[in-house]
Amino acid sequence: MAVARVVHTADRTLTGRQLASLLTPPTEGRFGYRELARAVREALLDGRVALRLRLPAERELATVLAVSRTTVTGAYDLLRESGYAHSRRGAGTWTALPDGQAPTPLGAYQDDAGATIDLALAAPQAPDELAEALASAAAELPRYAGSQGYHPYGLPVLRAAIAERYTARGLPTRPEQILVTTGAQQALSLVLTLLGRTGDRVLAENPSYTNALDAMRGRMLRITPVPVTETGWDTGLVDAALRQTAPRLAYLIPDFHNPTGHLMPQEQRRELARAARATGTWLVADETLADIALDVPAPLPFAAAAGGGDGEQIVSVGSLSKSCWGGLRVGWVRAASRVVTELARVRITADLSGSVLDQLVAVALMERLDTIVPRRVEELRRRREALTTALARHVPEWRWEVPAGGMCLWIDLGRPVASAVSAHALRHGVRVEGGARFGVDPGTHEHRLRIPYTLPEDVYEPAAERLAAALDGAPGRYADPALPDWVA
Repeated sequence: MAVARVVHTADRTLTGRQLASLLTPPTEGRFGYRELARAVREALLDGRVALRLRLPAERELATVLAVSRTTVTGAYDLLRESGYAHSRRGAGTWTALPDGQAPTPLGAYQDDAGATIDLALAAPQAPDELAEALASAAAELPRYAGSQGYHPYGLPVLRAAIAERYTARGLPTRPEQILVTTGAQQALSLVLTLLGRTGDRVLAENPSYTNALDAMRGRMLRITPVPVTETGWDTGLVDAALRQTAPRLAYLIPDFHNPTGHLMPQEQRRELARAARATGTWLVADETLADIALDVPAPLPFAAAAGGGDGEQIVSVGSLSKSCWGGLRVGWVRAASRVVTELARVRITADLSGSVLDQLVAVALMERLDTIVPRRVEELRRRREALTTALARHVPEWRWEVPAGGMCLWIDLGRPVASAVSAHALRHGVRVEGGARFGVDPGTHEHRLRIPYTLPEDVYEPAAERLAAALDGAPGRYADPALPDWVA
């Protein structure tokens, strides 16, 4: 299958203060030109600074950093010479990557991995209640067997259950505001199809959920990246991106962000809702991880943070894949009822309706969520501890922040070798995803790995041993083109 080309924006300029806030300062104090070039290059590879972005004028940046203009000129020259920037006469200096760096190619997904430990899929096993829920659904199924079986909006009983859960979490919701979908991925695809058109701008976090980015690329949307760094979101940068590009949509993962694990504070949610309202941008909040709160209370729905009419332009996406089981393939969209109606019309062209049996199983599981979720949270705490303990023992040079929720560690390798580590790890019997798969721009996040903690505890000791062995044979930075590259 051909991979859709990536469409980028090239019309944004970083101010001197914005760039300075994204750079790691040298330990010796002020920047020299080599240190400044290094800091810009690292910010670019880490995704804090986007590709095809105009850097601030030399004089402006020199003033902000309190260095000479010659220092900035020398740094920009080094960046151009090494391929990390280019200049156009009269148009300034723009960020770039050296020739030859391209997106990691997609390979065939290997469903039967044999002895390979799969650390690429951030998805848990089914809960014990699945069999009980299936029996309950089977008992209910005869009531629906006399109908034609098509429910484009979803079964009314499931729409009501999802609406009740939103209401209980602090966001009053009516069943007509819910569209049941075949998983959260279909929910997002429907939203992008309805609200986006070829060439429209869509703001996305960098890094972000790779399947969401691929869905945007497949619809030929122009992605405007905003960084999610070690400290989370920079509201000023997001607000500036909204004002400068006025994107049609903004896709956010505010709850235990995938892959970084960050949780967006309530005040930032309010600020971003107001900013999006001012630019006429639809906010799409992916809340599939909202229940996976390991060390903090579960967050309110994003739309609950919006004041006044700001919530009208917020579309929420969710599913049972993380709290229950990905094999169920039941997700939803929560939006204004008129938007749900339009989404249902789009949905009919794709698959007419979801499985009645799966939806009845989902109803039964939702009735048991108050039991399932706490046990899932405790299970993930144990697995997170097992993973961090094993990694600390076998690869002590790696660094990470323990997230307060979600299902992944966002590992800092300390050097840009993630693709090479991934390729060599597969040969050692571990499948793991490098950070480049989660970047808006190819070649970025090469010093990162995403490692989920969704497998049984006893898996992580041998997995960490194999990763440590793989490091010895990973001196390069590019991926093996035969590497399977399917992610959840």
